[in-house]
Amino acid sequence: MQRHFIKIAKISLILVYLVIIAGAVVRMTGSGMGCPDWPKCFGYYIPPTDIEQLIWKSNHNYKSGQVIILNESLFVARDNFSSGTILDPINWEVYSKHDYAVFNASHTWIEFINRLFGALAGIATLITAIISITFWKQNKKITLISWFIVFCMGFQAWLGATVVYSVLEPVKISIHMLMALLIVALLIYLIHYSSHKKTRAVLSRLDFRLLGVAFGLTIIQIVFGIQVRQFIDEQGELLGLDLKAFFLQDPIWSFYVHRSLSILVFLVNIFLARSIFKKAPSYPQMKWILLLLFMEIGTGILMYYMAFPFGSQPLHLIFAALLFGIQFHFVLEARERQNTGISL
Repeated sequence: MQRHFIKIAKISLILVYLVIIAGAVVRMTGSGMGCPDWPKCFGYYIPPTDIEQLIWKSNHNYKSGQVIILNESLFVARDNFSSGTILDPINWEVYSKHDYAVFNASHTWIEFINRLFGALAGIATLITAIISITFWKQNKKITLISWFIVFCMGFQAWLGATVVYSVLEPVKISIHMLMALLIVALLIYLIHYSSHKKTRAVLSRLDFRLLGVAFGLTIIQIVFGIQVRQFIDEQGELLGLDLKAFFLQDPIWSFYVHRSLSILVFLVNIFLARSIFKKAPSYPQMKWILLLLFMEIGTGILMYYMAFPFGSQPLHLIFAALLFGIQFHFVLEARERQNTGISL
């Protein structure tokens, strides 16, 4: 079983990234409330495809928890029952978590796919944790980290439910995103710590410190970027999506920090890349970091100067998540070689 551990941990990491990407698509398409309940979707494990499935029907068998839309409200079946010729209110209760009651088939299935990836990622991390038990005698740290990731996935699922119940409150979405990045970092650390492969990340002490600064700046940028995204979401609710050009007309102070700090992030990474490539031209991680950094800056420019064109905001988020993961892995590899006293 142990020989499959790293492979399944890597699958878990890929699935978590797919959840992040799916979440970005949910935001891009405005599908966040496609499933207004949790963990089911309109009371179904497999969501409806047509509004007719959510309209009350006479002489129909209903199951406990099944949802209908009536008078622009959600109603939930109290128990299993068969309807008569008229709707009997005693069989139904108003959904109490919120008052959102809109069905859009596309939004529903986009959100459902997002949840499906989340469930698959949860199963994969659970399998990883179960296998990690075999390491308990030889390395307890692997087992403890693996089960902590399972706990984090459970907490993340709960956060997802609170996001739905709050009807996509920006602050809760931000916490949800930060938690996803923590899970990414834990999985990358687990894979790196469990791997017996020799690392190729051989850096001078100066480059290693500079890499740490670059990674720290990325984290700071993500934190400020999440604050800016919260503000943009609030502006969208206040002004409406047709007035995107005015979202940043009077921005919060963190926007200016986020924008200005991107220049420092760019310069630090360019200087680091120049130093590394002088000694070792073929460094794929550094090349990926530069590529993602260019894409990240590019989408940021598009959002500001072209009033958030379709897809720019979720792509900005995806590039940031990928940049975070690659830089963190690079830091772990470089740190390992620093601890062994090997450097260029």
